[in-house]
Amino acid sequence: MQILKSGGDTLDAVVAGVNLNEEDPEDTSVGYGGLPNERGVVELDASVMHGPTRRAGSVAGITGIRYPSRVAKLVMEQTDHIMLAGQGALDFAKVWGFPEENLLTERARLAWIAWMQSRRDRNGGNTWAPGIDAPDYEPRAGLRRQFPNATEREIAWALDVTQNPPTGTINCLAMNTKGEISGVTTTSGLAWKIPGRIGDSPIIGAGLYVDQDVGAAGSTGRGEENIRVAGAHTIVENMRHGMDPKQACLDCLKRIVRNFNGDHRKLNLFDINFYALRKDGAYAGAALWSGGARQGGYWAAPRFAVNDGDESRLEDCAWLLERKPQ
Repeated sequence: MQILKSGGDTLDAVVAGVNLNEEDPEDTSVGYGGLPNERGVVELDASVMHGPTRRAGSVAGITGIRYPSRVAKLVMEQTDHIMLAGQGALDFAKVWGFPEENLLTERARLAWIAWMQSRRDRNGGNTWAPGIDAPDYEPRAGLRRQFPNATEREIAWALDVTQNPPTGTINCLAMNTKGEISGVTTTSGLAWKIPGRIGDSPIIGAGLYVDQDVGAAGSTGRGEENIRVAGAHTIVENMRHGMDPKQACLDCLKRIVRNFNGDHRKLNLFDINFYALRKDGAYAGAALWSGGARQGGYWAAPRFAVNDGDESRLEDCAWLLERKPQ
């Protein structure tokens, strides 16, 4: 917001905004501190779109670079390409002076080890956990010995995310007083994913889409389902044809439900949220389910952050399907 108020570019503003999350070791879904793939490697995805020049850039499966959103912006600005992936994205970032570093924090490594040790085959074996002949093996005590500096709360968290890995992505959309729009999406993707898995975040038209004439949209949640409906592009096109941001997002969520023939049992296995900003300043957030994050035994309503120049606030998302508290 400071960048916008000082007359800075909207893309610089949104990238600076998500950099705060990318460098935060406590954020396990973005950048440094993100939960790793099944081999313990943190792989990051990001995309940017600049409305005024109608350009885009992205990186997919990049490792060792704390700020993938900045690299995506450089792909847009300094190449004739849209997307770089894997080793090529890393090499490109290093050419431009980004330091390569280990992004796996001790907190994330604790969770990864806990997950590795939680997997057992049908005979009860697990090469990453004490053998079935080990006396009185108890995961919590084992983690306490392996990570003596970890608190009881951190160990409890690690054991929980082995079964319920957190999902999260940062999508940030901005418009200045001249009506110029830009957007960015950045993520560390699904925890424990197959190495090389790419979600929707770096895919232009899925995790992010900006059309200066209409507006912008982005997504967080299960990327595979968003890719199948080209979510961000679909929402922007809905707005082009007259839907308001809320209707545009809910319509896209209905397409996801249709892909599962309305089977709530399957749909209940994941969450996905959409965010939309129209050129006239109207905006909305919408979620597949009425709740998802457990708080005190209840499902908290999905929320998203808004700042219209005065101060940041959280607003409730609209939602398509009702999820009962557990």
